[in-house]
Amino acid sequence: MKWGWGFFLVLGFFEAPLVAAEPVMLSGRAMGTTWTVKFFQPAPPINPATLHARISEKLEQLEQQFSTYRPTSELSRFNAARRTEWIAVSPEIARVAAAAQAWSRRTGGAFDVTVAPLVQLWGFGAQRRAAPPTAQEITTARARVDWRRLEVRSVPPALRKTSPDLALDFSSMAKGFAVDELAEQLLALGAAEGWVQIGGDIKTVGARGWRAGIASPGASGSEPAATAQTLELVGRALSTSGDANNFFQYEGRRYGHIIDPRTGEPVRGEVAAVSVLDASCAASSARATALFVLGVEQGFAFAVRERIAALFIVRTGENFTLKPTPAWPQSPASGGR
Repeated sequence: MKWGWGFFLVLGFFEAPLVAAEPVMLSGRAMGTTWTVKFFQPAPPINPATLHARISEKLEQLEQQFSTYRPTSELSRFNAARRTEWIAVSPEIARVAAAAQAWSRRTGGAFDVTVAPLVQLWGFGAQRRAAPPTAQEITTARARVDWRRLEVRSVPPALRKTSPDLALDFSSMAKGFAVDELAEQLLALGAAEGWVQIGGDIKTVGARGWRAGIASPGASGSEPAATAQTLELVGRALSTSGDANNFFQYEGRRYGHIIDPRTGEPVRGEVAAVSVLDASCAASSARATALFVLGVEQGFAFAVRERIAALFIVRTGENFTLKPTPAWPQSPASGGR
């Protein structure tokens, strides 16, 4: 899955308003990556400095809740607790956990936030590694992974492990959830037209169109990225999952950071990346990860059945083929590399 704070795929999104205007732009760093907020001033106008401070405060709050890198975060403390009674959590943690459980059920466990032991084992968490784990190590870690061992309660918000060694990693949804939260913050302050981006997760608000470009996963990080497809975002979220930027190689084999919780190993297959459109960025992020894990055949069939707007970027030799679902918007594409 798209795990690890700061270790995710950014496919080189770009944006520009479809109508010429000068938005206010704010930016910073949080959650191991960069964030950008652009908005058109309402009347009365928003003080950019005040909004920047509010955004930074909100992102710090969310990181202190969801980070697996901070030992004092709410999630890290929950993971460290070897107890099976209900543990009170913030409403944000409970909301994301409930949504994650729903996606685990729908995907038969291809999406599973209890995958944290495998993420750590493969070195895609706080500690990196240069060689893959042994088969026995994988088997041992897999025994701790099962979304059905997590229970979620909304009122009052709480989580319960039915196995005391269960550990969670919300990295596949947390940035998308944060994007949704910042978008709501913009709307609450009266900014009806805007763009919010954290790493590779994007959401626009309002009726104004913003053009986003999805870059080819094969583009070199030191060269301008070739655009695989462009599309217009109007009040929608866009997320992409892939393993182009976070991997290690060992004895000629490449190991990407997206772990299949069903096998305990990094996903291997023809899919290079999956982009998903949705009204919610948390949902688009989770769906993109789930479809990447499911793969080009099973994932595409699932997306069509669920009417998910998804674009699969599939490796075909040295090139890439774009495979959109029927719900994906029709737009010109500029092939692979």
